[in-house]
Amino acid sequence: MNCTTSTQPQLIVLLAIAGLALTGCTNMTTHSLNAEGVRLYQSGNYQQAAAQFQRAIAANPRSANGYYNLASALHKSGKQFNRPEDLAQAEQLYNQCLNYDPNHTECYRGLAVLLSETDRQDATYRLLEGWIARSPQLADPRIELARVLEENNNVPQASARLVEAVEIDPNNSRALTALGRLREIQGQNAQALADYQRSLSINRFQPDIAARVAALTATTASPLPIMSTPPAGTRTVQQWSPAVRY
Repeated sequence: MNCTTSTQPQLIVLLAIAGLALTGCTNMTTHSLNAEGVRLYQSGNYQQAAAQFQRAIAANPRSANGYYNLASALHKSGKQFNRPEDLAQAEQLYNQCLNYDPNHTECYRGLAVLLSETDRQDATYRLLEGWIARSPQLADPRIELARVLEENNNVPQASARLVEAVEIDPNNSRALTALGRLREIQGQNAQALADYQRSLSINRFQPDIAARVAALTATTASPLPIMSTPPAGTRTVQQWSPAVRY
């Protein structure tokens, strides 16, 4: 394999089970170190994984994914072994990741979880609302904020953020799936079915959602038609660039 930065785009494989990012290499050493770190992470050896990710960062110190991987490993070890110093370092590393990639969705999610776990719920909201303000063209900030709102039992506000996400990106299967789930929770089964169907038309590899469609089809007499999304550009959000993220 010939790894270069000038002729090939960076390859990023997001490992859903581990929650880590394995980056294609500027050199084979970085790739191998990240791969070994992911393997160790998946087996629960978080501190050993962190050591591999540290070496990967040393080999490629400008990789946002490298900082995210190391933050994730230290986040896990901090929780597993009750090590506040690991959690503090993980928070710093999540922020370093965002310095190199200001729209790194997985990094925002990890940092939001860490802030919530350390009893800083207000900081969690400031983090995600600031991301929305700085990147109003993206659906992901609203999806992540909706997740936090749902976890705090604010289903109506979570649904509203997901509606905004779908307005921004009508083909975002994550937003449609999440919105369908919340509408189903609220008893809006016909609209939930429509959302699930739209999501599956975009990403058919969702067996759980396919099962929900089958169940709702059997119980919903007259599912609502799939509605067209309102034209883009109907809302404006003033951008805001704070000195700190939260």
